[in-house]
Parts: sequence; structure tokens; C-alpha cells
Amino acid sequence: MNIIAWIVLGLIAGAIAKAIYPGAQGGGILSTMVLGIIGAFIGGAVVSLLTTGTLSLAGASLSISGIVVAVLGSIIAIFLYYQLSRRAY
Repeated sequence: MNIIAWIVLGLIAGAIAKAIYPGAQGGGILSTMVLGIIGAFIGGAVVSLLTTGTLSLAGASLSISGIVVAVLGSIIAIFLYYQLSRRAY
């Protein structure tokens, strides 16, 4: 059941982050979900590191605070993805 919660959290967080992040992002629902799940892991790890001092990937949950953390992590993931995939002309 935990993986289903991560997928739902990733889909919600990815969609909200893509709506907040400035500019036009390509990709469909799959890329939104993947970036959202990666963002949920990033956000959960950062919150866990800040609150407990240890790095754990179980910091985000399917709650309001978990969605906020996942959205912030998703924005970071979108930023990093577009910075790393940008081509030099």
C-alpha cells in the first residue's frame, strides 16, 4: 500500500509543482508523476535531515504537510532536471 501512496503523492505534487514552476514544461502524466515522486523523496529527505539530523527517505506522507514537502521537493527536482538537460548552443 505504501507504493500506491507514493505514486498518488507524486502525481499530486508533480502536478502542483508544474503549475507553480514558471515557464512551459513538456512531458505528460508519466513525467509529472516521476518528477513528483523524485520530489517527494527529495523533500522528505531534506525535512528528515533538518528535523532529526539523519538522512531518511520516509519523511513525506499522504497528508497536507506531506504534500507541501513533496511539492517543494518537486519544484527542486524540476529545476534540477531542466538545468541538467539544458543544451548549450
